[in-house]
Amino acid sequence: MTRLFAVLAVLLSILLLATFGVGWWSFFIPVENAELKKDIFLTHFYLGLTTAIVGLLVHCLIFTYFLGTGRWVKEVGIAYKLKDADLPKTTRELKRRVFPAALYAMLICIVTAAAGAGAQLQAWHWSVHAVLAVFTLLINFWAFRVEFACLSENSQVLVAVLDEVDRIRAEMGLVSNAEALAEQAGDDR
Repeated sequence: MTRLFAVLAVLLSILLLATFGVGWWSFFIPVENAELKKDIFLTHFYLGLTTAIVGLLVHCLIFTYFLGTGRWVKEVGIAYKLKDADLPKTTRELKRRVFPAALYAMLICIVTAAAGAGAQLQAWHWSVHAVLAVFTLLINFWAFRVEFACLSENSQVLVAVLDEVDRIRAEMGLVSNAEALAEQAGDDR
């Protein structure tokens, strides 16, 4: 998951920076060059919409991943009687650490897009959208760091859970997870 997230974070970063840059380009085109200004504005509009949707996708993926892996660790912990103070508690703490960053990153994307619509309709001053765009960059880059750190730590927790389960299975005289899965795959053929 860390590799996939890194790719998605880079893609979203490119979209965020492109949207930000094209927005300022559109803003500084003289009014006399109306056709170019309109074309560049539409590019900014579609980039902004795409960026907001991709931003929601990336950060919702983090939510879903931590909900799923947290639930898996909890259920494995119950089934194998793992101490709650160790691995299951760690996954809960990671989830609590990553959720605010992901949520703030999603919310700022939504608010900035709404402010862009407000600026387009001239209901809001353009500076509101511009300031929110700067905050969108800053919050998303901060969220990427938090999310990646939590993903990396969570990967280590998942490996530790599998190692602990293999240890417990060996103590019980059972085959390892890998052997059980290989046997099951052979039975399914």
